[in-house]
Amino acid sequence: MTLEGPARRLTIVVGENDTWHGRPLYTEIVHRAHAAGLAGASVFRGIEGFGASNHIHTTRILSLSEDLPVAIVIVDRAEPVHRFVDEVAPLVEEGLITLADVEVVRYVGRGS
Repeated sequence: MTLEGPARRLTIVVGENDTWHGRPLYTEIVHRAHAAGLAGASVFRGIEGFGASNHIHTTRILSLSEDLPVAIVIVDRAEPVHRFVDEVAPLVEEGLITLADVEVVRYVGRGS
């Protein structure tokens, strides 16, 4: 797949302990993105953060919190991203979903 020029970035932020039918929610989202044929998806684990609940989650040793924030980032053309948002938005019971216009400068896989 080639991807260059104007695109859309979908970012979904959830807790690492959030699940969908017994599996991590971020895993479910990545697998659905793959099945939908999107250009790519990456998951980034946060070391500290807070959201709508206003509870700080952190990796610091004295903290009891382990439900750290994870961000799933997906970039593709606008139309497939919007279709995918409609599919996964109902899965996110607590979290944040954002869309942003981006410009893809380079998209090259291994062995290309």
